[in-house]
Amino acid sequence: MALIQAIGLSKVYGTGDTAVTALDHVGLKVEAGDFVAIMGPSGCGKSTLLHLVGGLDRPTEGTVAIDGQELNALPDAELSRLRRRRIGFIFQFYNLIPVLDAAENASLPLLLDGVRAAEARARGIEWLGKVGLADRETHKPSQLSGGQQQRVAVARALIAGPALILADEPTGNLDTRSADEIAALLRKVSGEWNRAVVMVTHDPRIAAYADRIVFLKDGKVVDETRLSADAAGNAASVKDRAEALSK
Repeated sequence: MALIQAIGLSKVYGTGDTAVTALDHVGLKVEAGDFVAIMGPSGCGKSTLLHLVGGLDRPTEGTVAIDGQELNALPDAELSRLRRRRIGFIFQFYNLIPVLDAAENASLPLLLDGVRAAEARARGIEWLGKVGLADRETHKPSQLSGGQQQRVAVARALIAGPALILADEPTGNLDTRSADEIAALLRKVSGEWNRAVVMVTHDPRIAAYADRIVFLKDGKVVDETRLSADAAGNAASVKDRAEALSK
């Protein structure tokens, strides 16, 4: 059974003459440990697809199932619980809480799920070590670089042991070096820690770290490409393919 099975996903905003179709009968299948990048021109439905897969929004048509559990069928409380325990989210602007230190930010999902503060912090420190921030546990976000803040966000996304990581433009606010480091870290999340990663990105160089790229245009899947293990070698071909499909 696939970890994610999305069938015939459509999302329409508005009604009548003002209706806008953001997604048009899109399918997506993701297995445990897959690293999938979603690319396409602005407004093509990339983030909408991510939000539907993550249960942050409900489709107009179609279904999304995680581990065979259909999200549409879940009441709000159960859907919130599933998101908290089975899905980790990473955003472009980190979304860290300024008054909390790195360990507190990383451990926040556990605290929200009722784990004792001391245990949650210990696990937060453990995950900070795994993402390369063992010496930054007491630093506030303002004392960290953008790349370091995003590493805290990665630790936060992973701390509850989710099967799925959803990343929306996770390198969009970073310099080139930091962006490559985060992309390589996400590849490790997939390859070594066996989490499925679905990442929206506009950057062919970052998409080239994935195992597979799904290209969207006008709310539809127009192409799907499986990549080799050579991220640097993939980048040029991904850029060419993206440019060709956007025309």
